[in-house]
Amino acid sequence: MNADTSIRTIMTTDLVTVSPDVPAKAIQQIFRENDFHHLPVVERGERLVGIISKEDVFKLSYVLSLQTTGNTYSKKEYETLKAVDIMTKYPVTLDPDDNIGLAADIFLANKFHALPIVEDDQLLGLITMHDLLKFSFDAMVVDKVEETYEE
Repeated sequence: MNADTSIRTIMTTDLVTVSPDVPAKAIQQIFRENDFHHLPVVERGERLVGIISKEDVFKLSYVLSLQTTGNTYSKKEYETLKAVDIMTKYPVTLDPDDNIGLAADIFLANKFHALPIVEDDQLLGLITMHDLLKFSFDAMVVDKVEETYEE
């Protein structure tokens, strides 16, 4: 694996995003219907203002269940919340020309699982630990095939 490879080459660019005023219920539904774990929050086009993980939604439900006395109250409380209330504000971001070695270092040092890729204040993509793992595995397979041909 070449750690100097640009993030641009492996980042996910086909993203589902939400605005800060989207209800928590809708966010929960988005996670149920899709096979991803991170949801960028954008405003005015593609300006990143936060990120929500599937774990954030689970934690919110758990905390509400502890803080309230009944299911009906928890449900009503949940219905008042919006993306802005549960998102991580000011997430760490990378530039598309940063390298995957930097992304790996940030993931390991901070226990993050996804990083938004931003250029000129515009969200361009997202890189996840899964992207890095796939890139590394693909590189190992290519190396193995090259070794086989050399023999």
